[in-house]
Amino acid sequence: MALPHSDLLRLKRWNTPTVYNGWEQITKFDIAADAFNLEETRDFMPQMGPMVGYAVTLIVEPSNRAHQSQPNAWAEYRKYVAEQPGPKIVVIQDLDKPRVIGSFWGEVNSNAHRALGCVGTITDGAIRDLDEMTNAGFKSIARRLCVGHAHVTPVQWGCEVQVFGRTIRPGQLIHADKHGFLAIPAEDEAKLLDAAIFMDGNECDTVIAAARAASQAGQAETLERLAIAGSEFRKASQKKFDRQGEW
Repeated sequence: MALPHSDLLRLKRWNTPTVYNGWEQITKFDIAADAFNLEETRDFMPQMGPMVGYAVTLIVEPSNRAHQSQPNAWAEYRKYVAEQPGPKIVVIQDLDKPRVIGSFWGEVNSNAHRALGCVGTITDGAIRDLDEMTNAGFKSIARRLCVGHAHVTPVQWGCEVQVFGRTIRPGQLIHADKHGFLAIPAEDEAKLLDAAIFMDGNECDTVIAAARAASQAGQAETLERLAIAGSEFRKASQKKFDRQGEW
């Protein structure tokens, strides 16, 4: 079941690295290989902060005019998007990668998708109308900007997609910001918020507090404080998750 909207709002208050710090404490997956993007992403609206939502998925190939022979593609795709629970993030695999030439996104599509309950997109293709998309409140993480839309049309939707080196499934919870994205395994969703909040507090109570207090102490005392703080951090993580955490 989807998380309560209140939990999603709270998750949005944290950046994606903080959410990752919580996720690594509760997951059985490989924290060095799974869930996050493996290729570099670019956040074109970092001032909007993180976005959180459930993936609706789409494949496009703007270079290929033949896809426009599907007369009902737009209507059927929009119906699929409308029927999914929100908030939603549109995750698009562009088959033209790495030679990206056209954009699915622009002023019209961003406004239309906002009307369908979408908060933003992650696309390994391009976007355009950057100012207009920002004005629509539609966050975009993409590969680059481009000028035109070429022959873009929905090709396949509601399927697994490959973006920035990561497979995304429809309905998967995603947390994303200027650092990249984290696609949360379904079994980790329920404990994610509590874990992220705890680990952020754990850092503030121990290792960060010790480092900030260094200006009031000599070098030897600072080194001792940092060592003690790291030990306290590990003990708190061990008690909460039976894991030691980063420090």
